[in-house]
Amino acid sequence: MRSRYSAFVVLDAEYLLRTWHHTTQPSSLDLDGGIEWRRLDIVSTQRGGPLDAEGVVKFAAHFRHDGDRGVQRETSRFVREGGRWYYVDALSLA
Repeated sequence: MRSRYSAFVVLDAEYLLRTWHHTTQPSSLDLDGGIEWRRLDIVSTQRGGPLDAEGVVKFAAHFRHDGDRGVQRETSRFVREGGRWYYVDALSLA
């Protein structure tokens, strides 16, 4: 989760696509360079430990855009395959 947040900060669409599960991965990403990501807060996690194949992360990502502050809140689902974690989808955007 933190590495994907960092990829959004530096606009690394290639990394985001590589860490997106193939069943839900878009063909491309158009990242908004006008968004300044400021802070990531992990609110809660479910599973996602060393022996788990799935995990859920609830987070709040704080940003600025055109001088306004905002927060993206999301509950994201991840799966581990071949020892690597992949983002699957958002369970909720709240």
